[in-house]
Amino acid sequence: MGVLAAHPDLAGKLAAAKRLTTLSTSEQANAGLDALTDAERVIFTDLNNAYVSKHGFPFIIAVRDHTKESILKAFGARMNNDHAEELDEACRQVERIAKFRLRDLLPR
Repeated sequence: MGVLAAHPDLAGKLAAAKRLTTLSTSEQANAGLDALTDAERVIFTDLNNAYVSKHGFPFIIAVRDHTKESILKAFGARMNNDHAEELDEACRQVERIAKFRLRDLLPR
C-alpha cells in the first residue's frame, strides 16, 4: 500500500509544479498529459479525487501503453471496480511500469 499511496496523480499537482521524476515527466508527456486544456485538467483532477476517495490510493496506469483518451477511458472503466479488484490492477500497473523502466536500464 505504501508504494501505491506514494504514486503521484496523473496530470496532478506534482506534474504542474514540475516535481515528478524525469521518467514520470517524460512518460506523462508522451501520453499527452503535459498538454491538457483547462477543461481536461479539471476532468483529470475530478477523476483523480473521486478515485482516491473510493479506493484509498491514486489511479495508477502504465502511461506508456496509453494516450490521454485511453487513460480517460480506463479511468471510467476502473472506477467501477471493487477495492480488491482495483488493488490487484494497481499492483499490475506498478509492475508494468517497473518492467518498462528496467528494460530501459538494462543492456540489450
